Amino acid sequence: MMLQELGVNITPLLTGAGIAGLAVGFGAQNLVRDVISGFFFILEDQVHVGDVVEVNGTSGLVEAVKLRTLVLRDLSGTVHVVPNGEITTLSNKTKVFSYAVLDIGVAYKEDTDHVSAVLQDVGAELESDSDFSDSILASLEILGVSEFGDSAVVIKIRIKTRPLKQWMIGRELRRRIKKAFDTEGIEIPFPHMSLYFGEASKPFLAQQVEPRSLPSFENTNREIHSPSKSRKRVRTADSESESDGGFE
Repeated sequence: MMLQELGVNITPLLTGAGIAGLAVGFGAQNLVRDVISGFFFILEDQVHVGDVVEVNGTSGLVEAVKLRTLVLRDLSGTVHVVPNGEITTLSNKTKVFSYAVLDIGVAYKEDTDHVSAVLQDVGAELESDSDFSDSILASLEILGVSEFGDSAVVIKIRIKTRPLKQWMIGRELRRRIKKAFDTEGIEIPFPHMSLYFGEASKPFLAQQVEPRSLPSFENTNREIHSPSKSRKRVRTADSESESDGGFE
């Protein structure tokens, strides 16, 4: 009111303030959404620092859980900062316990019952090893034949482990399975490639032909004499007769 009394038009000022407030409101909308999402992440105990998660297709170790962002570090050391409001899918791979799941392919000629027995023995041996027993929560499970592949029968197995230990147990399990299969003569198929280069052709025989000798010609100067012909000119004398013409 005082500005109006001083003759200042406050309509543009009010309009500008309204537009600025609207812009701030839209800008703060994402911030408020991120903070609310982060609050529920913490409240519902969905993820902790040290968990391995997959967020919107990106996997990594959780380094920080903040009200506005979630910080991940992947296997190559790259740090990913994800706003909490943009998280649509979160998969926690290390919550309470984990599984090491393996697909074991063997040749079609192998007895699957015998293969399953060998796998069970390998799992029991691994479980009894003091270096790995603390990381294993349950015995190896043979889930059975899961697929008939192009060149292999696939048997799926899994073993329950403590969080973050599934990758270590999986690597050791693969190593021991390879050694056991070699001992038992169980074939692990792999793609083969045959290269055929065709039959070797005989070399081309080139025969050198000597040039023939050309006949020699003597360069002789020959004079060609042609007989001269005499031409005779015959003159004929015509007799002229003169007659006198008279006038009367």
